[in-house]
Amino acid sequence: MKHNAQITFYKCVQDSQEFGSDNEHAVSRVFFTVTVNGKTFDYHCDIRQDYGSSFSYETDPLQVSNPFSKHDHINYEHFRSSVEAYYRSCVGASGNGIKIVGASNIRMTNNTFGKVHSITIETSENSPAW
Repeated sequence: MKHNAQITFYKCVQDSQEFGSDNEHAVSRVFFTVTVNGKTFDYHCDIRQDYGSSFSYETDPLQVSNPFSKHDHINYEHFRSSVEAYYRSCVGASGNGIKIVGASNIRMTNNTFGKVHSITIETSENSPAW
């Protein structure tokens, strides 16, 4: 059976030592709610980004943790791409929070963005890929 899950991102904490940042990786955390069948649950996921000479908020790959269990039936790839878009909308050249353009070796930590963005993801109890 298929349902729609409403995911509402509401906060991003960028590059926090509390969440595991160190000299090799920036670890940020995105907070969100998931509403399915009239029930709302709170979640968060971690985003890891490698530091390097070409550290770029726009193009460097992001690792997005999967906060869901196999019983949640959320399409992870759709979720991951949505988290990445939300994160990049907060930080970077196109970010609404902090715009970073044409600079290098910049490190800002523990910035908190209170930006609300909602998406809908279809869920499926039948597909093991979801």
